[in-house]
Amino acid sequence: MSHPVDKVYLLTENNQIYLNALQNKTREPLNITSSRSDATIVLADPPLVADCLGDFPRLKWLQSTFAGVDKLMADGLRRDYQLTNIKGIFGPLIAEYVFGYLTRYYRHFEQYELQQKAGEWLPQEYRSLVGMRMVILGTGVIGTHLAKVAKCFGLQVSGVNSSGRNPADSHFDDVVSTSDLTSVLSDADIIVSTLPNTPQTRHILNHQTLKCCSGVLLFNVGRGMNIDDAALVSAIEAGYVKQAFLDVFVCEPLPKDHPFWQNPAITITPHIAAVSFPQQVATIFVDNYNRWCAGDELMYQVDFSKGY
Repeated sequence: MSHPVDKVYLLTENNQIYLNALQNKTREPLNITSSRSDATIVLADPPLVADCLGDFPRLKWLQSTFAGVDKLMADGLRRDYQLTNIKGIFGPLIAEYVFGYLTRYYRHFEQYELQQKAGEWLPQEYRSLVGMRMVILGTGVIGTHLAKVAKCFGLQVSGVNSSGRNPADSHFDDVVSTSDLTSVLSDADIIVSTLPNTPQTRHILNHQTLKCCSGVLLFNVGRGMNIDDAALVSAIEAGYVKQAFLDVFVCEPLPKDHPFWQNPAITITPHIAAVSFPQQVATIFVDNYNRWCAGDELMYQVDFSKGY
């Protein structure tokens, strides 16, 4: 159980918003401290806390405000505490991003905007999403929600994960293991990577796998390392990838001299597909804090050995 001496330290870009959102929400009083050396619980943005973990000698539990905790997985960083992240709030946001771009692309909305400015009435032939095949890399909470939305649009949905097992009550038509990834890429119309950054997912989309594709639309809303940048450019030139929609990159912000910027077949967004809204994060933290105080298991625990 939590002890009265447990003190909470906030290290986020929105501390005041979190303070307001947390006020009087927990069952047990929330003891906020401004002293890092006294804190036993930390609510933090991973990039802000990764370089100063040593400032928290009494740290027992760190609640990340992000889903991704890559910054806390770096070699040499301490792992003598419980780490939890954010889940359950990003699926709808990712689905909005993916299907927003899909409908804009296939229904030629950008073209119609240009035609309107020119006063042109020129109906464009389009292809319906119904019957297309979407391959989703990652069958966790985000991938599962995206599959559910995809089925509502009439798509066939294949999932890819490390085990090849189809999660219970999922909306995937089939699931294959990452070792069988190429078997589903040849039939894909749309590929969406929702994968975390692990040694197993690094450059999973590379020269060998991308050459199995045929004019796909490719989305990366997982992590930048999921894609080999050079392989993607080559795949676009060869026609394996028709258009890539990238929200995550190895280096962020994306350097101004990166070739992606000037490639018309690549759409770049600045890691905004699914942001952590403080009010939603605060709700998860409150639930976990109440569990902490009751001595119950915390939600969304991160396995340091896996990185997610």
